[in-house]
Amino acid sequence: MLRFFAFLLYFLSGAALAAVPQTPAVAGRAWIVADITSGQILTAQKADERFEPASLTKLLTAYVVFTALRERKITLTQQLPISQRAWRAPGSRMFVDPRKPVTVDELIRGMVVQSGNDACIALAEAIAGSEPAFVEIMNREAARLGMKNSNFRNVSGLPDAQQYSTARDLYALSAALIRDYPNEYATYYSQKDYRYNNVTQPNPNTLLWMDPTVDGVKTGHTEAAGYCLIASSRRNGRRLLSVLLGANSEAGRARESQKLLNWGFQFYEAVKLFGPEDIVRSLDVWKGSQASVNVGVGQELYVAVPKGQRERLKAELVSQQPLTAPLAKGQRVGTLRITFDENPYAEYPLVALQAVGPAGLLGRTWDTLRLWIKRFF
Repeated sequence: MLRFFAFLLYFLSGAALAAVPQTPAVAGRAWIVADITSGQILTAQKADERFEPASLTKLLTAYVVFTALRERKITLTQQLPISQRAWRAPGSRMFVDPRKPVTVDELIRGMVVQSGNDACIALAEAIAGSEPAFVEIMNREAARLGMKNSNFRNVSGLPDAQQYSTARDLYALSAALIRDYPNEYATYYSQKDYRYNNVTQPNPNTLLWMDPTVDGVKTGHTEAAGYCLIASSRRNGRRLLSVLLGANSEAGRARESQKLLNWGFQFYEAVKLFGPEDIVRSLDVWKGSQASVNVGVGQELYVAVPKGQRERLKAELVSQQPLTAPLAKGQRVGTLRITFDENPYAEYPLVALQAVGPAGLLGRTWDTLRLWIKRFF
């Protein structure tokens, strides 16, 4: 049986209830603007429609490469041979030379800053032995990250009828890259240009020059995909991420992405609800060494709301009853449901903030009897 505990998180008497911000008009086929601090999508269009991802594919390639670095399958200073296949890669290139080994660090910069297809293939071959084997890893990682409407056939984003993704999936991928590999993200994705083999190429993400708060992420373009840009901006400790697919020009993708980011920062704020040790409530525990357990979210929890409207938030704790020992610290014991104007807004897991061991034989027997009585009476 479910027991519900409702309580008001915030109340500001006399505050005016302004309307939810109107979504901006955006020139693009699909788009999302999201608050990474809270993990919430603020607004979106055609978020689940499949599109060709073009060079945005390289974000997943990079994610797998960073995983290989963390697992020590490769090192940044390691020199890699360049195959004929990598050297002859069509499209954007960093201009590797098969007669000259390249370090992993150089190839990553070529992949991220210069969007080099040759760099992607060289890294894939070094890690998995071949591009097709690397792509299998990419698709496994995509599934693990919850990218339900994506499929990848190559590491570079070259056109393929069976390669597709969505704005929502690409948001999830970008957010995971920033969350799981913050040092690598900070090192590579804000670099404005890179010189290799006597050729200097600028990062095609022109927002890096237009907005000092932008520190990534990736551009893409093919005839079918149009002009695409995933952009991340950090202002006053808060990070927003925009995904724009199918703009009509390079300038247009920068302009419309800037519009999405500015709109998110202007009209929304991130409200801190709880810290990692904050107690949301104390719940009864049966058959335990103690009669109750403190529960919380176990992390910094923020919720993005229209500015000045935090009083419209409410939270409801839903716990599975009866809650019986033993309980481990961090074990999920319920759900925190957030509503905004009584409408579902977000959900977060609730966990035990401390362990609860089992009661002795007498205590377990007594609680078993009490539960039996409670069930029937």
